[in-house]
Amino acid sequence: MCLFIETIRIDNGKVCNLSYHNRRLNDTRAHFWPASMPLQLSGYVHPIHEAGIFKARVVYGEKGIEDVGYSPYVVRRVHSLALVQADGIDYTYKSVDREPLNRLFALRGICDDILIVKQGLLTDTSIANIALSDGTHWYTPKHPLLKGTKRAALLEEGILQERELKPEDLPSFSTARLFNAMIDWGELELPVQNIIP
Repeated sequence: MCLFIETIRIDNGKVCNLSYHNRRLNDTRAHFWPASMPLQLSGYVHPIHEAGIFKARVVYGEKGIEDVGYSPYVVRRVHSLALVQADGIDYTYKSVDREPLNRLFALRGICDDILIVKQGLLTDTSIANIALSDGTHWYTPKHPLLKGTKRAALLEEGILQERELKPEDLPSFSTARLFNAMIDWGELELPVQNIIP
């Protein structure tokens, strides 16, 4: 049975970016189960009325929402990325099965995480979308492994621009930012020189 997940940030009692999670959840269900009825996450995900950042993990499938769990969230620091080639990987839909990503993560060597290269283009790390700054603009890969909800919001706000990015383009940039539904924009960045071939 195919199961998928949404991980949703709850920031000091506020559920973040719910409309983007709703859209992705229903797009995924429509792709795999065209007869499925749209779901509204607001009926399943509730604020945690405590200070701090919490993660709501929503598991869903053909029959609907299977499970919702909550846990405190702390960002895992990333100071370096290893470039890893994986032309055959497909993570278009946010699946419970992360085994292909876990196998690539195991190749990180002394680095904290990986930056996956697919068909000669930069995509994502094992857990996040990425953006690169040239000092003026922020660019994110045009063909990520997963079109993240935070990525969608940043593109709509005009903060990010999509671009085909290759490993050989890296010296043109100074700073890399990692972000996803749980890692806020600007919360996790590193020098591009810490991306190791």
